[in-house]
Amino acid sequence: MNGAAAWPTRKRIAAYLGLVLLFLGLFLIPVRGWFAERGGRWLYILLFSGTLSALLVPPVRAVARRSGVLDLPDPRKLHGRATPLLGGVALFAAFCLSLLANSIFSRDLLGILLGSALLVAVGVADDIRPVPAGLKLAAQVAATALVMASGLTLDVLPPALGGWTWGANALLTFLWILGITNAMNFFDGMDGLATGLGAVTAFFLGVLAYQNHQPFLGWLAAATMGSCLGFLPYNFRPGRPASIFLGDSGAAFIGFVLAALAVKGDWAENNPVVALTAPLLVFGIFIYDMVYITTNRIWSGKVRSFKGWIEYVGRDHLHHRLEALFGGRAQSVLFIYGMSVCLGLTATVLRHADTRDALLLIAQGVIILLIVTILEREGNRRLREGGVRAGGAPGSSPGGAPGRKA
Repeated sequence: MNGAAAWPTRKRIAAYLGLVLLFLGLFLIPVRGWFAERGGRWLYILLFSGTLSALLVPPVRAVARRSGVLDLPDPRKLHGRATPLLGGVALFAAFCLSLLANSIFSRDLLGILLGSALLVAVGVADDIRPVPAGLKLAAQVAATALVMASGLTLDVLPPALGGWTWGANALLTFLWILGITNAMNFFDGMDGLATGLGAVTAFFLGVLAYQNHQPFLGWLAAATMGSCLGFLPYNFRPGRPASIFLGDSGAAFIGFVLAALAVKGDWAENNPVVALTAPLLVFGIFIYDMVYITTNRIWSGKVRSFKGWIEYVGRDHLHHRLEALFGGRAQSVLFIYGMSVCLGLTATVLRHADTRDALLLIAQGVIILLIVTILEREGNRRLREGGVRAGGAPGSSPGGAPGRKA
């Protein structure tokens, strides 16, 4: 190895050793107590999960490469070289260990952990050998049932519905968790996109938890955000390809946990408008893309059945259309980050808004999405003029992941 090649390697080793020392320092009881005494337990959990995630990625990547668990390039995919999968294993491990090490546990958290473990296991199996879409959907249904059995359900419909209230809220919970889990899978198509959106969404869930005096929920959001941030430098490297992908396990894990945390939150005590719309704004990007592409695929005749919907793989998602508009993937990813931040900021302002102001803020969020729709239509036009077909072919991923796992 010559000097020029050895220098980046030495820097990586030095950075990794620095992370090891930081992580060992976080284990010291006085350090943990110092954060707790100053109301910074959430920051301690964020540092713990982020550092652990960053430390776990290299060994997980090495195992994936040695075991041949790679995403191989082909004309349908965006990347140009074989890339290790299984990144979701590092995120899941960091999330779980950061909570257990900080003695954070509850009955409903057990449901979230068990459901996440099931999805990660099925995702790892899919990374090794493709799993039928129907089986993955069944695993998502089972994971959602575990969360609901632990006592987590939405409480957004008024008691005036009588005996129907619980059933209607349970149905909304089921559709919400299943929908957001697959919506995150939609965004698992460009380097850093799903992981970065996971971190942004977790951040705003944490802010809402702080505003509503829910420290337990804030700790869970911090653990999720830290896990994503620790992984992000390996996955989003503008100018260079990702060194590891999330894999099916990672996208499912992030989407599932975030959806469950939204259910766990109590977003407004006296204002049902805020209670309903604050989480919708935080997850606005996911909902928008799912509604847009589902409507477009049905309208154009590309999807004619539910089975066709869960098996469809296409390059017609938000990030693909923006890539055609901006002419670059990094620009597309950063733009979507910005959109998510804008909607998240709107959600945080809702906390102190009355019904009239809340409706104005919601209208602002809708206008942002309308502007994006106009930009997307221009992106679609450029795709058509460039001879790039924004369609797809049947695949094996619920939610229509575009053929690769970022």
